[in-house]
Amino acid sequence: MSKDSTNGISNGHSPHEYTVPLQINGKEVQTNIKYDVVSPETGKVIWQSSSADKADAIKAVEAAHAAFPSWSKTKPATRRDIFIKAADIFAASADEYAEIMMNETGATSVTAAGFNVPSSIEMLRDVGGRIATVTGYVPVAAEQGKSAIVYKEPYGVVLGIAPWNAPYILGFRAVIYAIAGGNTTILKGSELSPRCFEVIGSVFTKAGLPDGVLNVISCRPQDAAEVTTALIEHAAVKKINFTGSTAVGSIIAAQAGKNLKPVLMELGGKAPAIILKDADIKKAAHWCTLGAFSNTGQICMSTEKIIVHSSLASSFSTAFKESISQIFNPEEPCPVLITPAGGTKNKTLINEALSKGAKILTGDLDSQDFAGTRMRPIVVEGVTKEMDLFYQESFGNSVSLITFESEEEAIEMANDTEYGLSASVFTEDLAAGLRVARQIESGAVHVNNMTVHDEANLPHGGVGKSGFGRFNGTAGIEEFLKMKTVTWTD
Repeated sequence: MSKDSTNGISNGHSPHEYTVPLQINGKEVQTNIKYDVVSPETGKVIWQSSSADKADAIKAVEAAHAAFPSWSKTKPATRRDIFIKAADIFAASADEYAEIMMNETGATSVTAAGFNVPSSIEMLRDVGGRIATVTGYVPVAAEQGKSAIVYKEPYGVVLGIAPWNAPYILGFRAVIYAIAGGNTTILKGSELSPRCFEVIGSVFTKAGLPDGVLNVISCRPQDAAEVTTALIEHAAVKKINFTGSTAVGSIIAAQAGKNLKPVLMELGGKAPAIILKDADIKKAAHWCTLGAFSNTGQICMSTEKIIVHSSLASSFSTAFKESISQIFNPEEPCPVLITPAGGTKNKTLINEALSKGAKILTGDLDSQDFAGTRMRPIVVEGVTKEMDLFYQESFGNSVSLITFESEEEAIEMANDTEYGLSASVFTEDLAAGLRVARQIESGAVHVNNMTVHDEANLPHGGVGKSGFGRFNGTAGIEEFLKMKTVTWTD
């Protein structure tokens, strides 16, 4: 890497003069075509990024393919040491990397420095420590005199596609489980946060990852379809993982299916939080506030529907409004969405719900703080199944408040969705919490905690249109290993 590989904030360049390179086969690649990277907070260009075309995408695959024979034979200790060193390097520049994320995505310091960066460091260390624990096994063959062994082997080249909303966590996650298993990778990052993804590549290069094992590219939106198709259809690419919207995930899964390639999908959500009649109201209000409005609601696990027992509706509403004002102080700077389109979508969903009888409990659609990329928390009560807001993922700073009478009704409303990524249950009765959790159709359910919950050691993924397959922990590494059965006769 050149001396300017990741540090445009501190490398002597004015930020707008810096151009984010592609990273192919261990080298920085500046392309003729570039695009502006705009701060969602200021609306100004903060730097430019190189934009990959089809030829660049193919070069990235070829580099990964050439690196695979050697990398797939490395010992677990070698891989582990690189992962641990990468974690240390990332930690050493944590503040700078958090600032890059804040500039590109509009994230707060709490989200970037307090969550994304430390969670990424923990994930790197967790995966590094697990590499040696992945083993094959020796089953007993059916016939006398025969034996068998089952090997677990890497696929080859893996394509990981990651979004902007948690670029470090989701960017690392898109490649590190595959790399840990002996695969080589291409990380195609969102065009909205290319510099965050550049950081990922640079950190691994500095940690000693061999050239070609990780290649990092991004491209202009108008080139995304051609570039992504070229990557998926390339014969050397053996598996794809995608984190992002259900709509785009469906397209990628279809392309992969036409090429008979396996995929891991982590897609959208409509996470419910059920508040049973014995719940601790203040605790529920606190966690629902964080679950709904952290990162301006732009998290796939964000709480979208709060389903509260009717006997608690009034007291919970009061506690919820107090919690929102305490955690997201209206005197503080207004939360920021990544693009104005997010605000437009939320306003459309809320207005449609209001026209059908819903009411705003707190928040103001007409406020100057609901314009462009800015949006303060809005709570809509009286949301019913006749409203789009009940079913559609808002992916913004809004949440619906719905009441129920019976446990069965609450479960039915929680499950009345195409999605199934995360959910919460609030109760002082653990048996009741576990009983309800078992009946919610979701990849994860969290009792007495918010829906936004992702730990490096816990399998993470969804059901339904929230996707399939699992990241994290040993399950995450296993996703990128295929089994080979070998038998022999004595």
